[in-house]
Amino acid sequence: MFIAAIDQGTTSTRCIIFDHSGTIVQSHQKEHRQIYPQPGWVEHDALEILENTREVIAEALRVSGIKSDRIVALGITNQRETTVLWDKKNGKPVHPAIVWQDTRTKPICQQLMDADMQETIRLKTGLPIATYFSATKIMWILQQSPDLRLKAEAGDLLFGTIDSWLIWNLTGGVNGGIHITDVTNASRTMCMNLSTLAWDDELLNHYQIPSTIMPVIRSSSEEYGVVKEGPLAGMPITADLGDQQAALFGQACFVPGDVKNTYGTGCFMLMNTGSKIVHSRHGLLTTVAYKIAGYEPNYALEGSIAISGALVQWLRDNLNLIETSAEVEQLANSVTDSGGIYFVPAFSGLFAPYWRNDARGVLVGLTQFINKGHIARSVLEATAYQTRDVLDAMNNDTGIAINELKVDGGMVVNETLMQFQADILGISVVRSRIAETTALGAAYAAGIATGFWNNIHELKQKWAKSNQWQPRISASRRDALYSGWKKAVTRSFDWID
Repeated sequence: MFIAAIDQGTTSTRCIIFDHSGTIVQSHQKEHRQIYPQPGWVEHDALEILENTREVIAEALRVSGIKSDRIVALGITNQRETTVLWDKKNGKPVHPAIVWQDTRTKPICQQLMDADMQETIRLKTGLPIATYFSATKIMWILQQSPDLRLKAEAGDLLFGTIDSWLIWNLTGGVNGGIHITDVTNASRTMCMNLSTLAWDDELLNHYQIPSTIMPVIRSSSEEYGVVKEGPLAGMPITADLGDQQAALFGQACFVPGDVKNTYGTGCFMLMNTGSKIVHSRHGLLTTVAYKIAGYEPNYALEGSIAISGALVQWLRDNLNLIETSAEVEQLANSVTDSGGIYFVPAFSGLFAPYWRNDARGVLVGLTQFINKGHIARSVLEATAYQTRDVLDAMNNDTGIAINELKVDGGMVVNETLMQFQADILGISVVRSRIAETTALGAAYAAGIATGFWNNIHELKQKWAKSNQWQPRISASRRDALYSGWKKAVTRSFDWID
């Protein structure tokens, strides 16, 4: 018997089939378009994502040869904060999906700050006011047309992050689709109260978001409904987690103090804080880690970095310094160090722990000595330095001395990056045996809900490492390098008035 997981990410959608040992049996992936209508705007076509999801499910099953009746359940994990509003009568989005990276709602964020909502929102939701989250994206869409607001108030529109959009469609769509989300995705909207795990009426009223458009909030691991279409028709959907919480679950970070970092388009570090809501004073987010039906929720601190793997793609696509992303390591290794330069990739501002919408990318320390190898190395080092920023904030918020970082995501195959990461953190960096921990976390949560796996203790025993890096540089060298990075970061501030 098997578990299937949909991993709907920022750049692609995958269906991965796992066996009982947590090993990947088959997978299929398809990319979707990244739409940039204006500088700072990032959109997706929600219908394209839906069709890709249907396609990868069918293809993974076809190639594997596994009959659908051998699959116990389906789990879903998704890019978070990306916002879809659709007409519940015809099932069509009323606007392109606004992606988490999008910064068009900066004026709305400023209005909320001017209304002295910052502390209220932080205490209720665990989040700062930022363009990152879904609430301001909903507000912006509803402001585009009086008709949209009338439809929303009449109960004819539905809002969802991508998980809600997919589940609604897979469970019937206009013919009785289930409109739900889970606590992890809800905690990223800037609308959910962390203490009650319910939509906060005071905040919705202030945002002028009708409560009728909001999905029902459920646990991360329970049965929501069954698939009504395609090769998985009749299959129960039993897990729903935001991608970074799914990676935390897949890394078996079930104990308070466990930390993982996922290196993808962005970079996301989460620390399990158990049943305790820890409000950050050092620029981190407080979020829900996961909730298994029948149990209390687990919370987490999170440091979100907007640009990590995306910087390598930029080097490839915009500067043409490399032909494939994998070539960045070879180019970086053509030099022994970065030559004293630093690349701060604040292309759309800086996320944790700075939260500076006014920042923009800078490359500093240039001399005539610098060549493209140094630039490639500074691109890799930028991810490691940003991770250090977040880890230091977690140490300061919790007082927990972190001595090991579990890592996953597309960039962890880069040995040069992983070694520099250990060097600049001064702690052990451990790569999971299963690289696809996001999908694995969705599969684990789906399996827990159905009894395919008994409990999280069984899952923790399945975790295994594939590689480990220890720091090789001196503490004085580490401090000097990081001091240079902190100086470089300040040069990115105040660029946008």
